[in-house]
Amino acid sequence: MLKSPSSAVAQSRKLVTTVARIQHADNINPSHKANTPTEESVPVPSSIPIGRPPRLRRPMLAPRRAKEQTPEGKPATQPPSMGMFPLGYKEAVYQWWNSVTPTIAERNVISCIPYLREAVALSTSSGADIPSAEHPGETQTSTKIDPYGPRVWKSTMVALSGKNRALNEFSVERIAEPVDDTLVMLHGYGAGLGFYYKNFENLSRSEGWKIYALDWLGMGNSTRPPFKVCAKDQATKITEAENWFIDALEEWRKIRKIEKFTLLGHSLGGYLGVSYALKYPGHINKLILASPVGVPEDPYAVNADMPEPTESSFQEEFSTDQQTTTEGHGNRALNGNMKGQEPDANAPKKRPYPPWLVWLWDANVSPFSIIRLAGPLGPRVTSGWTSRRFNHLTPEEKQTLHDYAYSIFKQRGSGEYALPYLLAPGAHARRPIINRIQRVGRQVITPETGSSPAVKEMGYPIVFMYGENDWMDVAGGLAAEEKLKQAKVNLLLHGTEEEKRKDNGAAKVIIVSKAGHHLYLDNPNEFNDYVRKELEETRQQTIREKRSS
Repeated sequence: MLKSPSSAVAQSRKLVTTVARIQHADNINPSHKANTPTEESVPVPSSIPIGRPPRLRRPMLAPRRAKEQTPEGKPATQPPSMGMFPLGYKEAVYQWWNSVTPTIAERNVISCIPYLREAVALSTSSGADIPSAEHPGETQTSTKIDPYGPRVWKSTMVALSGKNRALNEFSVERIAEPVDDTLVMLHGYGAGLGFYYKNFENLSRSEGWKIYALDWLGMGNSTRPPFKVCAKDQATKITEAENWFIDALEEWRKIRKIEKFTLLGHSLGGYLGVSYALKYPGHINKLILASPVGVPEDPYAVNADMPEPTESSFQEEFSTDQQTTTEGHGNRALNGNMKGQEPDANAPKKRPYPPWLVWLWDANVSPFSIIRLAGPLGPRVTSGWTSRRFNHLTPEEKQTLHDYAYSIFKQRGSGEYALPYLLAPGAHARRPIINRIQRVGRQVITPETGSSPAVKEMGYPIVFMYGENDWMDVAGGLAAEEKLKQAKVNLLLHGTEEEKRKDNGAAKVIIVSKAGHHLYLDNPNEFNDYVRKELEETRQQTIREKRSS
């Protein structure tokens, strides 16, 4: 990995130049002309729903039909294809110049959530009393405007120990109801808590629950201290990179005085959730891993001295059209691994990694540094991902998510630099979950002493969730499920009578239809239904434990 930040910057500039040349070639090559819809700026209605936070409005991009006719009845002239970056240069510069702050961009996403209202600020004497720093938004809620409530949300920056360490927190609470359980939602690599905006309202309908969503330290709208790894050997580097995130999560838990909680982590958030459960046992009552990264073992990723693998579906995160994914063509997860079928020998091979991707990964050059170096063209580069990731949403939500993503991507690099320490190119874990999943939920909480025996975890349910068109391999989740079930069998065969009676370990794999890697956003209704069932089971278990004690 590169030691000098200036070298990384210089290499990133070379990549930007290369991408620009490729884009120029696409525009002048007639064979690359596409029949995809072009875009034009249209005004957006400025009306704002009552009770919603104010949001910045700007002209939106609306698709024009490819077969649009001129007044004379002749087909309209189509401009050359814009290739992998659909946003035009002028519109990119316009968005860059008029871009909102990350806090406002996050609030604009939150404004898309129905029914929920911002908590009333009780006092303005201290910044800590204001739910959101830039807009207090003192609105009230009641059952008249919230048929599933009343419920309120709050946005807070939770300060941690040390310099420039704080976690951005979003919470939803049911008014005048006791809180029996807590759900903590954690996003994936380079993302933010706002991507869960289609889940907050539905999941908060569950009685007895309080919901928290956090931005990982160094990501989203959390503070971004410099990321450093001081270790020399491979294993210690991995541990140090994991601890950078999960130590902050544990400190936040202590500040919020949460004894136990259900952890829902997506992608890298699921990977780090497993690491947290192993290092800090006794605080999880259920683990929900939504398309977790790093589950299966890959010998190339584990052994740093070996060459990197040449095949993966990781590129689908950037190339897959989300509209096709959510339409549910085929059922890769169910038709393949879920039925135990062997892969088709005649099937086309997965595309090999581009050499520049491996080079950038090993050099620890973040993809977001390219967006930052692009300057006024940063929104255009961002559109290469957002145009595909959010094209199944309404035009307004698509633009709102694009603005939010750009507001996150352009911020100072921090936690993103941990990626090559945890994963090899293609999202293969250097410390695979499959090799340690059997220990999750069965750790020693309090070591044995001369006067008292050791206190151990008695297991808890672990749920793996994948989209039916997920590029993350569901076979890893199925293998982890078998390992967890085998661990339970071993305990029932060799454990004490008390351990057998108290054991609560379980494992399952759930497939969400018409969804890909971002299953919580691709098919939120089905995803929410599955998660709410899990929450209800956990609440009933909590109630039984309280009665028995």
